[in-house]
Amino acid sequence: MIHNILKDKKVLLASASPRRRLIFDLLGIKALVIPTHIDEPTTLELPYIQAIKHAKNKVMAISGKIDEDAVIIGADTVVYLNGMILGKPRSREDATDYLRILSGKTHSVYTGLCVKHCQVIQCDYARSRVTFGELSEQDIEEYIITREPFDKAGAYGVQGFGSQFITRINGCYFNVMGFPVNLFYQLLKGMFQE
Repeated sequence: MIHNILKDKKVLLASASPRRRLIFDLLGIKALVIPTHIDEPTTLELPYIQAIKHAKNKVMAISGKIDEDAVIIGADTVVYLNGMILGKPRSREDATDYLRILSGKTHSVYTGLCVKHCQVIQCDYARSRVTFGELSEQDIEEYIITREPFDKAGAYGVQGFGSQFITRINGCYFNVMGFPVNLFYQLLKGMFQE
């Protein structure tokens, strides 16, 4: 189990996300949280490639500043629909537009995950499909008033008020929340148990 694999290791989470910290707490992982402030540009690359690159950049941003023996974890989540990446909204208008785009449709959520220990780096991604019900303008307005959309890819949180709009998830729930737990477990087993 994850908490056993990591129990005697210094663990660093390269993330400012409170959701990722919550998931670590749920899993019994004691980690030092070091937010990174890297650019996360949207490019023409496939969404999973962008998510992996951003996750790796977060890891590498703190890699040279700490113990070589620490386990450093970075993650990045993007929402993808019809050729568009919906990142974190920069304004109320962005959030409104994103929610209108997602209304009544199924989109993909990709989370890139990167784990570094000593000189070994493992990166991969998870994909989940999320279906939204139809959102009225009132739904969107009331949701934006909660302020929940503003620090989340796609302008919604699966674990909060945004859960009211979701009719189906195909794939890992925790991936939609921003940290694919099973993928993390598989990467750790590959690094420490083989």
